Amino acid sequence: MSKEAKKYSQNSRMIEIQTQMSERAVELLNLPEGQPCFLLDVGCGSGLSGDYLSEEGHYWVGVDISTAMLDVALDREIEGDLLLGDMGQGMPFRPGTFDGCISISALQWLCNADKRTHSPPKRLYTFFSTLYSSLSRGSRAIFQLYPENSEQLELITSQAMKAGFSGGMVVDYPNSSKAKKFFLCLFAGVTGVLPKGLGSETSEKAVSNQVQYSGQRCRFKNMKGKSGKKGRDWILEKKERRRRQGREVRADTKYTGRQRRPHF
Repeated sequence: MSKEAKKYSQNSRMIEIQTQMSERAVELLNLPEGQPCFLLDVGCGSGLSGDYLSEEGHYWVGVDISTAMLDVALDREIEGDLLLGDMGQGMPFRPGTFDGCISISALQWLCNADKRTHSPPKRLYTFFSTLYSSLSRGSRAIFQLYPENSEQLELITSQAMKAGFSGGMVVDYPNSSKAKKFFLCLFAGVTGVLPKGLGSETSEKAVSNQVQYSGQRCRFKNMKGKSGKKGRDWILEKKERRRRQGREVRADTKYTGRQRRPHF
């Protein structure tokens, strides 16, 4: 088992980032309320994003090219099924198998030609066309990615559309260099309305949002490296997001997010 793979999977910061991005990806999937779904996790790695899917009550299959990462996932006894595979060679599943697909920080690797025989446009098209087939009609595929430039975004999006998908790019916090996140939101078999990115409100809302966000950055900066997750602001934000999704959430009180004293 690779030491780097294990180290990555035990890094609390990485776990926090992966969980947050997985939560946002599932939110963008817009799955039926209270109904377990069968999902595909492309580039699943050690199963950090799969952990969130399991927490939400879904069943999943993970695909990854790294045996070291999959070994860590097996060692962690994750709940999903795992498959070793190169997404550039296509998805080997029956038509209509999955209710949705998520992918965290993996899609941009298909833009690289790691071997002389690799053609990024062909590999992207092979991936998207086989993925389209494996999804049930009306479902979505959400890819969080780190594009190097606008040309990569154009290449990825054009190959997805060529394969039959509709949709486009959702950008969260477009005015922030650190918090900015790209999500490719694809619709299989239907033309859906593209969701709005977080922090992308216009006019006065955008201004107040930027001020509020910069204040949060200063506050988190003063925490001297401590994780902002599980703090009061993080909990209140998560509860509000779940209320918007129509879920049953406990009322906020003065005890919400309060740190408890250690028990000895």
